[in-house]
Amino acid sequence: MAVKDLVNNSIDENTVTIFSKSWCPHCKAAKALFEAKYPDVQKKIFELDLMDEGAEIQNYLYEKTGQRTVPNVFVKKEHIGGNDDTQAANKSGKLQTLINA
Repeated sequence: MAVKDLVNNSIDENTVTIFSKSWCPHCKAAKALFEAKYPDVQKKIFELDLMDEGAEIQNYLYEKTGQRTVPNVFVKKEHIGGNDDTQAANKSGKLQTLINA
């Protein structure tokens, strides 16, 4: 239950929550986007490869979202998806709309 609480509370309490792996180039791209475009927005980033419960978190995220890969991005409690989805949401203006909501 602790993993579910950690994931759900983080998604609920932060404007942006990113589940990442420190070595992943797609994760780096998603994190760089938020740092460049939204530096003042409250972000919580979990580097799953550096956490003891990282595999459990990733398994729960798969149950919750159907997405097994990282990054797994949430904005204002809405599941955005991976890096490609996040970049597309940025280009379409969806990220800006969600963050400003």
